[in-house]
Formats: sequence, C-alpha cells, structure tokens
Amino acid sequence: MKRIGDLDRSRAVALWLFFCATLVFAMVVVGGATRLTGSGLSITEWKPIMGALPPMNHADWVEAFDKYKAIPQYTEVNAGMSMAQFQYIFWWEWAHRLLGRLIGAVFALPFIAFLAFRVIPRRLIGRCAVLLALGGLQGLIGWWMVSSGLAERVDVAPERLATHLGLAFLIFAGLIWTGLEAWAGVDANRPSRAWTWGAGLLLGGVFIQCLLGGLVAGAKAGLIYTDWPLMNGAFFPPIAWGQGALAFLHDQGLVQLNHRIGAYVLLFAGTFYAVQALRGRLDGGLGVAAVVFAGGLWFQAGLGVMTLIHA
Repeated sequence: MKRIGDLDRSRAVALWLFFCATLVFAMVVVGGATRLTGSGLSITEWKPIMGALPPMNHADWVEAFDKYKAIPQYTEVNAGMSMAQFQYIFWWEWAHRLLGRLIGAVFALPFIAFLAFRVIPRRLIGRCAVLLALGGLQGLIGWWMVSSGLAERVDVAPERLATHLGLAFLIFAGLIWTGLEAWAGVDANRPSRAWTWGAGLLLGGVFIQCLLGGLVAGAKAGLIYTDWPLMNGAFFPPIAWGQGALAFLHDQGLVQLNHRIGAYVLLFAGTFYAVQALRGRLDGGLGVAAVVFAGGLWFQAGLGVMTLIHA
C-alpha cells in the first residue's frame, strides 16, 4: 500500500501534469485560431529565445512586415495588406509561439524541482522525461511546418500540419495518462486486459482521426464537398489517382472521404464499447467513462457535420 506522504506527492505531480495538459489544450485552440485567421506564416523566422520579444517600435514592425512581404503568401494572396492587418495576423502567431515557450517553462522547471526533491514516483520519471523531449521536438516540428510555406507555397504542407497537430494530441494524451497514473497510484483497480486493449484501440483510432482532420485542414478539403451524408450526390467522390500514394495527402476529395470513414468507424466502435459497458461488464466508474467517451464521439461527429454543411 502507498503511504499517505507518497500519495500526496503523487497527487501534487498529477495536478502539475493536468495543468500542463490544460495549457496544451489552450495551445491547440490558439493554433486553430492561428490557422483559421491565416496567421501561421506571418513570422518568417525561428528564434527560440529572442523570438519571445515582439517588435518594440515602428522600425521593428516595418522590418517584420518586409520579411513577410518576401514570401509567396503575401505576393499571391495578401498583396496590398496594410500594416494594421499584418499586425493582426502577427499577434496570433506570436501568441501561439509564446504559449509554446510558456508550456516548456511550466513543464521543465517544476520537473527539475520535483526531481531534486524526489517527489515524482520513480516509475513515472522516464515518462515525464519523454514528454519533455516531445515538447522540444514539437517546437522543431512547428518550424519545419512553417518553413514549408515560405518558399514555393502560399500555405503550409498538409502532411506537416497533420504531424504538428498529431504530436500536440500525443503530448496532451501523455500528460493526462501520466497524471492519472500519478493520481491513482500503483494500487488502482484496473480493467481486464481485453478491456484495456479495446480502450487502447479506440484511443488509437481517435489519434488517427485527428491526423486525418489535420490533413483536411491542411488541404482545405472541408470546403470542396459541403453536403452530407453524400459528397456532391455520391458516396465516393472523383479521385485523382494519378498522384499515386500522394492522393491520400493531397487529393481533397479522398482526404475528406477518409476523414468521414474514420468518423463512422469510430462511432460504431465507441458505441459498441459503451453498450458492453452498460451491460455491466465494466466496473461502475470505468463504465461511466466509456459512455461519456461514446457521447463525446457522437457530439464531435455532429459538430463536424454542422461545420461541413455551413462551410
């Protein structure tokens, strides 16, 4: 059995991880707003330290704007943009990057302190270290994504956007998972292996669906077919198979179709899992979690359909 002192220290770690997860969630929301406002390419360089400071005077703003004017997005999409309009998109991207820096500090500094005072349960130290490394990797991937839109494109590459989004969700899930482990401790009741595998497969499906959603956003595939349940009167849209495997990344119709099919599969699997839970095959708390999860899937699917038809 865990001692009270150990439990308290574990719960302190859990609260820290949950707070970091909340910040990551906010980061995803701000990232979505950055994408929707077309702000992601407004900062054309990557300065992990000095980039935390925004332009401080008019000359700095002119310099930043001139750098933006040199990329295709300005010349082909936003030519004639005013300084005020540039500042609007600049602040979105700057806030997104600043939040990333904040998350890094909020995770790294307490992690070092918790290690020094031996607060983190030994079994979770390695996992927390991996999460810290993934956070650093996310910064690199973010710049890798942005760099794809600075030379030959007017936006970022869809596959890089999906990678950036997917890693964000992976970090978020890792923080929640590790936080729950720290909160519950090693003596927590756990479901059978079959139920654990089922839950793992469902979460894996959600992750894949998030990647597909990132491709939809990156390829602007949500705008090409705005009817449901069919796609311009047909279940299968015309697909440019001449691209080969790249069609799965760049063909707008196929990208949207894959996202729709992923939603249908998840709805069926999640509902089936919840029905089995309602039949009493899972302990009460876990059964409720399964039902809430299925309800979340249905809500998300409905939200997706409404977003599509009002695009």
